[in-house]
Amino acid sequence: MLGLEIAAVVAGLGAFWFALSARVVKQYERALVFRFGRIVGGTRGPGLAMIVPAIDRLRKINMQIVTLPVPAQDGITRDNVTVNVDAVVYYRVIDPVAATVNVQDYPFAVLQVAQTSLRSVIGKSDLDDLLSNRERLNQGLEVMIDSPALGWGIHIDRVEIKDVALPESMKRSMSRQAEAERERRARVISAEGEFQASTKLSQAAEVMADTPGALQLRLLETIVQVASEKNSTLVLPFPVELLRFLEHNSSAPPAAARSASTPPAPPTLPVQAVPAPVTAAAAPPVAVIPTPAIPASLNPSAESAVNNGRG
Repeated sequence: MLGLEIAAVVAGLGAFWFALSARVVKQYERALVFRFGRIVGGTRGPGLAMIVPAIDRLRKINMQIVTLPVPAQDGITRDNVTVNVDAVVYYRVIDPVAATVNVQDYPFAVLQVAQTSLRSVIGKSDLDDLLSNRERLNQGLEVMIDSPALGWGIHIDRVEIKDVALPESMKRSMSRQAEAERERRARVISAEGEFQASTKLSQAAEVMADTPGALQLRLLETIVQVASEKNSTLVLPFPVELLRFLEHNSSAPPAAARSASTPPAPPTLPVQAVPAPVTAAAAPPVAVIPTPAIPASLNPSAESAVNNGRG
């Protein structure tokens, strides 16, 4: 009986000792054992790890990729525009010993480096780069954060700029600029279209001038299109040759023919003012128009009287 009691006590003490010294390390974790302040045995892998109670201290390090959001940072770009930029950092621990020994709190350290690096990138970049060239900025930001983090046993997998907040006045200015740019492109495209259309029309006119039948075919095609779209429209084809004939006949006659067909203008009669005789009541001057001698060839009555006198 005494032996059984001793065995039971020993078993109880052993179970208690095992409960105090046994530790479970998960698959995505690594463990470090500190004995009297020093690391013993290096890094412990996943599974069951035994320590000495009251002497050893076991610390677990997560080896998974950690997503660290970077708070929005206010900054002024190189072209003097105030922006508010936030980002996200993906990192993981590659050296548990360095991450534990070289830095006190590596998540906080990575966060502070990310904030300062983000502000530095904002100050060195233009607004257009922040909006359209983020890939290059992400790579530069990753290099800036990863440079000090390597000494801490941290590897930066990826850095992404999430959002760039602009002032309302800048948003309105950019919208007006974009609208003006779209309007300019529309006008340029319309002008290019007009230029190409005019070139093609000029070439078509040259072809039709060389081939008169092409103009008739074009006329018939136009009639077909009008008849198919507007059935209530009455189309009367008019020969172009008839128009040319009428235009040729309605042209003005030569200047010589116009001068021959125009009758001569009558001679201008001189006007002479003759003063009236002075009387008691002075009368106004009377205008006397002398009658010019009419040639006999132009006065048939005078010519007949001359002939009668001769007879």
